[in-house]
Amino acid sequence: MNGQKKIILCPNPSRDREMKSTKEAISVLQEIGFQTVVCSPFRDQKTELFADIDVRPLTQELRSASMLITFGGDGTILHLAKLAALHKIPVLGINMGSLGFIAELEASELDTLRKLQDWDFKTENRMMLDVTVMRDGKQIYQNLGLNDAVIREGPISHVIHLSIASDGHHLADISGDGVIIATPTGSTAYSLSAGGPVMEPVAEAMVLCPICTHNMRFSSYVLSPNHTLSIELVRNGRKPVYLFVDESRAFSLKQDDQILVRQSKYVTKLVRLSEKSFCEIFAKKMLPGGLEDEK
Repeated sequence: MNGQKKIILCPNPSRDREMKSTKEAISVLQEIGFQTVVCSPFRDQKTELFADIDVRPLTQELRSASMLITFGGDGTILHLAKLAALHKIPVLGINMGSLGFIAELEASELDTLRKLQDWDFKTENRMMLDVTVMRDGKQIYQNLGLNDAVIREGPISHVIHLSIASDGHHLADISGDGVIIATPTGSTAYSLSAGGPVMEPVAEAMVLCPICTHNMRFSSYVLSPNHTLSIELVRNGRKPVYLFVDESRAFSLKQDDQILVRQSKYVTKLVRLSEKSFCEIFAKKMLPGGLEDEK
C-alpha cells in the first residue's frame, strides 16, 4: 500500500551536509515501502550541493505527493509552508538547526520515521495568515504566512508611525520600530523577542506586538482570529518601511498603503510522531538550563 504513496524530502544543503540525514531517511522510508523523491526547498539551488542525489522539481512533484519532509531549521519549514498548505500536504520537520520549535524530530531520531508505515499518525492544524496590501484601491501584494507579518523600518533606523484598526474600529497607534502580527506558531519567534506572549501553537488567535514602541503603556494584544486587522502608515513621508511575511523578501510600502491581515482558510498540517508536548519542548529549549539539560 505504501508503494502508492510518495514522500518528498526537502533538505537544506547548508544544514544537511553531504545529505547524510536525507540518505538515512530515504533508506528507512524505502525499506517500509514508500516512494521517495528529493526536491530542493529553494529556487536556483545548485544541484551539486545535494551530493549524488537526483533532485526533482518541487512544484511538479507536489501534485502527486502524500507528505513533505524537511531537513533543516524552522526557517526551511516556513519557506515551504505556503506550498504545502496550498496543496493540502502534511509536513514533517527534521530539526538540524538550533531551537526548532516547528520541527517534529531531531536528526538523531530518524528511525522514528518507521511509525509512518501504517499511515496512522496525528497532524496538528496550524493557523496561517492572509496578508494583503492595497494601494489606490487595488491589491498589489498577497501572501500566506505561518509565523507572522512584520512591518518595520528600513536599514536606516528611524521611528515609524502606524495606525491600526480592527474591523474598521481604531485599535492602536504605534510609534517605534514597527509591529508584528503573529500566529500562535509565530508567538515563539520574533514576537517573543519583542516581548510578546507565548501561545499554545494549536490555538487560534492573533498576537499584535509592537517593536520597541515609544509608548511604554502599550505592550501587546491577543485578538480573536475573527478580526481583520488594518494597518496604515501615518506621517512617515519618504522614510523606508517594509513588510515581511515569514521572513520572506521585503516588500516596500508607500505612505498611503493599507495592509490587511486576517486568518487564512488554509492551514499548515504538521505531522506528529512523538509524544513531546509543546510545554516540554519550550521548557527544554527556552527556559534557563533547558539546553544544558539536553546535552
